[in-house]
This record gives sequence, C-alpha cells and structure tokens, in this order.
Amino acid sequence: MKRSIPWMALALLLLAANGAGAAEVGDPNAAIVEQPDLTLAGAKKVIAAAVAEAKRKGAPGAVIAVVDAGSNLIAVERLDGTFSAGADISIGKARTAVRFKKPTRFFEEVIKNGRTAMVAVPDFTPLQGGIPILHAGKVVGGIGVSGAASAQQDEEIALAGAAAMAAPSAAAPGVSYFDSPSVVAAFNRGAVLVDGSDGRNYMVHTSRRDGAGKAEVHTLDTDIIYVVDGSATFVTGGKVMEPTPIAPDEISGRAIEGGATRQIAKGDVLVVPNGTPHWFQQIQPPFTYFVVKSRESPVPIQGESQ
Repeated sequence: MKRSIPWMALALLLLAANGAGAAEVGDPNAAIVEQPDLTLAGAKKVIAAAVAEAKRKGAPGAVIAVVDAGSNLIAVERLDGTFSAGADISIGKARTAVRFKKPTRFFEEVIKNGRTAMVAVPDFTPLQGGIPILHAGKVVGGIGVSGAASAQQDEEIALAGAAAMAAPSAAAPGVSYFDSPSVVAAFNRGAVLVDGSDGRNYMVHTSRRDGAGKAEVHTLDTDIIYVVDGSATFVTGGKVMEPTPIAPDEISGRAIEGGATRQIAKGDVLVVPNGTPHWFQQIQPPFTYFVVKSRESPVPIQGESQ
C-alpha cells in the first residue's frame, strides 16, 4: 500500500531540515513512502490457518479478525456457537497488536502487574489473543481471536494464523519448502504448514500436545501420523462417548469406549482412516508429531476390529 504525506506537512519538514540532504519541495517522489501491507488474499490465508487450528483444538466458538498495517479491518470469520461480543473483541485485539507491534498478552500482563493506567489508552484491547502478522520481517497486519476455550487457546489460534504469512512460499509450482528453523518454531507452538486452501486435497500439521485431548472423528480426513518426540497412549476405534459435531465433517467427544489401545513413541507411524474414532488418552510431554491429512470420500463412523 502506498501512503501519501500531506504536501504542507512535507514542506514544513523540508524547511525545518534547512535543506540538509532533504529532497527539494518540487520532487514528486519525496511524497511517497513504500509500506508493505496485507491483502485480502493474505487475510484469507491467515484466517484459513486459524480456523484449521481452532478445529484441531475443538474450539468451535472462536471469532477470528484480521486487520491491515493501518489497523483497518479486512475480514472476520465467526465460527458457529460464538457469543455476540466476540467479533468486537477480536477486532480490538487485532488492532491493538498491529498498532503497538506486540502480542496483546504483553499488555494484559503489564496491567496485571500494576500498571493499570494503561487502560486509559483509547481504542485499546489489552486481552490475550492478538498477534502482529509479519512478512519478510515487517508488520503487515494483525490477527485477533476471541471465544475459544481459554485466553491461552485464543493466542495459540492467533499464532497459527499469523504463521501462515511467515511460512515460506512455494519454490516452484507444486513444491513447498520449509527449512529446519521454521519447522522447529512450528513444533514449539503447534502450527499448520500446509492448510489445503490452495485446492490441495491434503494438509500438513506440525502438532504438539502437552496433555490428553478429546476423542475425535474426521469423516473426510485420513490422518497419517509420524511421532517426532515424546510418547502417548493412543486409542482407536470403539465408540465415541457424548459425540458432538464441532464443525462440518468433524466430531468430538469426551472419551472412547472400547477400541484398541497402543503405546506410541518417537519414530512410530500410524494411519487412521477417515471415519475412525481416535483419542490421545494420555501424553508424556512434550509430545510432537507430524500429521498429513488426506481428504477422502465420506464414510460412516466406524470402529476398529481387533
């Protein structure tokens, strides 16, 4: 985006500089400053990554807002089951993150530690869940998330969305490359490397768990899991207890009754066909794993015969 400096203000600045290395007033290029900014396509990419993370975490009530470098709203995604104030809060978080170029968690902690005068700052939302969006080292926008299960989860979803812009672009048509530092950083927070938003019928997640999760069923996605580190008790098949649809083609439940139980650890590979209930019952943290999600034809929910 190109931003124009008002002509009179420019003239005053040039006069104050007394000509010391400043451009002449008549120079048309002196009034132009190049500032990278987030496009609508970029905002959609950020939101898609955040939505995927919200679904993975079982946070169907999340609201995701994305603003540009000038804190102007680009897009809002409201997942089903959210509360009415969620959009306003998420927009406020995104604007605060981009205006101050800091995660909003920083300001929430500052205020908790006693600097309550900061609440007087206008148009300020010091609530965890706002993250600046960087591209090529520059702040190009901000993302705010509200309505997840906790403030920490709001931030984790926002981080996943912001990471979509920081991820390396394709080196050639059909080829995506992620260097080792990028992958390590993705595992540290749990992130989506390939979200399938460009028409691919697969996704690639760098996943991290520090505790047990809920039972899950993906009616379309087959999960191909490679354990990078840690160990877990993993249950597949059986019956999902208290099943609840959390998104199209996604079901979550409290636990699994029956099924096959395995101890999985570093180096193990599992393929969980779509429609198969599965559950990380216990975790020995930190537990990190790659997941390739391959989109298949829908099948009925099934158990595992063993």
